[in-house]
Amino acid sequence: MLRSLWPAFVPAVSLSLLLLSMQPLAAQNQTLIGGPFKLTDQNGQAVTDRSFHGKPVLLYFGFTSCPDVCPTDLARVQRIARRVQKAGGPSLTPVFVSIDPERDTPAKMKSYVSLFGPDMVGLTGTPAQINAITDRYHVYYKKVPYGKPGQYMMDHSTFVFLLDRNGRYVDHFGRTADEAQVATQIVGELARTSPRARVAAVPRR
Repeated sequence: MLRSLWPAFVPAVSLSLLLLSMQPLAAQNQTLIGGPFKLTDQNGQAVTDRSFHGKPVLLYFGFTSCPDVCPTDLARVQRIARRVQKAGGPSLTPVFVSIDPERDTPAKMKSYVSLFGPDMVGLTGTPAQINAITDRYHVYYKKVPYGKPGQYMMDHSTFVFLLDRNGRYVDHFGRTADEAQVATQIVGELARTSPRARVAAVPRR
């Protein structure tokens, strides 16, 4: 019986794999990247992923003691957000998540994110909460001893994640990507994920 079914089974499996490979990469990744989280903002208030629903988000992971990469990247995130608006896109919420909860208290985050503009949100939490969100976004980070005993730096990945109005992962960008091109791509991708675009895509009888 099993032998007689095998010839029909192989094409069925092959077709399923082919259809999966034909799906857009972003569509496949939406179920693999991101998800719910619970953290604390720079004002000491508990927040979740739902706290940011209603506006798209640019999400970046780093730490306030970072000497150069993080401040450079956060300034870049702000510039991209401004470019998106100038290009006719929606207002974005820049969100900075600490991967150094041992040192990055809400008060320290508040002082730090204020350097980049009034709309930037700083998030920190317990080590377990930071582990949870970095796992969901596949963010690498590691404590690296540096200087005197007990001192350390943080090694970490530097992607910027784009989330839609419902907190769903849309795309991510490396730090060397051209800002103008990233902004243009964001405008197009958010337009395709907007409620109006989804309604327009429904066939009318």
